[in-house]
Amino acid sequence: MPDTATTGGLAGRVALVTGAGGLIGGGIARRLARAGAAVVVHRHHSEQQAGALVEEITGAGGHALAVRADLTREEECHRLVDAAAAWRGRLDVLVNNAGIQPVQPLAEMTAADWRRISETNVTSAFCCTQAAVQAMTREGGSGGSIVHIASIEGSNPAPGHAHYSAAKAALIMFARSAALEYGPLGIRVNTVSPGLIGRPGLAEDWPDGVDRWTRAAPLTRLGRPEDVGDACVFLASDAASWITGTDLVVDGGVSARPTW
Repeated sequence: MPDTATTGGLAGRVALVTGAGGLIGGGIARRLARAGAAVVVHRHHSEQQAGALVEEITGAGGHALAVRADLTREEECHRLVDAAAAWRGRLDVLVNNAGIQPVQPLAEMTAADWRRISETNVTSAFCCTQAAVQAMTREGGSGGSIVHIASIEGSNPAPGHAHYSAAKAALIMFARSAALEYGPLGIRVNTVSPGLIGRPGLAEDWPDGVDRWTRAAPLTRLGRPEDVGDACVFLASDAASWITGTDLVVDGGVSARPTW
């Protein structure tokens, strides 16, 4: 399964991917495993999907472990990271991918709705990052790479996504702040901001949106989970050893499209 010639050379490293039972998280975990990393597959409710992903990775000769945790609870974030670090005695990569994306008009949002998005998408990344830094620097550790999965909506909001867009913007700034403070410890912190990632049935469920996207994107297609995964592999690898505090946009070029 390791493919260091094409995907970054992460052999011997341990990576934790939160929300790996989902579509994008699964794509990230697969790409990290293909690059040689042993991958901890976090899931909350997606037991079947996470189990199948672990079987897929291990069946291809890789190493994977599924761990359940509710990341809206601080102690669960720390337990998850501790379990990941204890599995093979180290933790080198954390990808904070877990999150939710409801569509809700701003006028209909409640404070509880806002807090739910913030807790799930931002506070979980904050808690996991703090715990991961402790693990990465414990007992002479040499540091590592932390990647938050943000979104192009962190800088280009969409209707119905006020809470989501604000949360993703917060992730981008949190990564830059963490990069400042953790750089001296050898820990790099970046974000990946995907555009529209395809899923089975999306074209049927939202034909107008998919058509508008593919016409607007210079590369003329939707994103794939592995596109996000490849960006994470790059940022986790030695090829990105002098990159921190950066937002890597992975959107097929749609952000380059003029808005006037």
